[in-house]
Amino acid sequence: MTAELLAHCTQLVFDEAACLDQRRWADWLALYADDAEYWVPAWTDEGRPTNDPQTELSLIYYNSKAGLEDRVWRIESGLSPASQPLDRTCHLITNIRLTNEDADQPVVAAHWQVNAYKPGKQRSFLYYGFYEHLLRRTPAGYRIAKKKTTLLNDVIEGVLDIYHI
Repeated sequence: MTAELLAHCTQLVFDEAACLDQRRWADWLALYADDAEYWVPAWTDEGRPTNDPQTELSLIYYNSKAGLEDRVWRIESGLSPASQPLDRTCHLITNIRLTNEDADQPVVAAHWQVNAYKPGKQRSFLYYGFYEHLLRRTPAGYRIAKKKTTLLNDVIEGVLDIYHI
């Protein structure tokens, strides 16, 4: 069961990255549970990220899928000047492993890197860090119940958005 579970979880993480790179926003949102938490902690110092999005600073935090839906709406509508023109991205994911093998709520950890290109400005950016996905089994398949993205290079030259990480 572990190999099969890892294969399902790995595919979901890869599908999420492909949706972001291909700007398939509706497909990306469909991977999330309605009550999903999406969190990118800030760093308290050089060696420790924040631990609680409710009481400490976060780079990005949404406590439900509704926040992600609002962000996608702004990107698609053109009402987000920081996203115009939209960066081109390429997500690379490696070292995927199960840290909790509960088939109903597996936890998947991974290392990631995103290369981003800003059209018009001829600038490229590199972001990298760690993912932790808590997945939930549903009748429709696994959905992301919680995603924590630890961004290791958190000095950002511009804007950090959902498609950068």
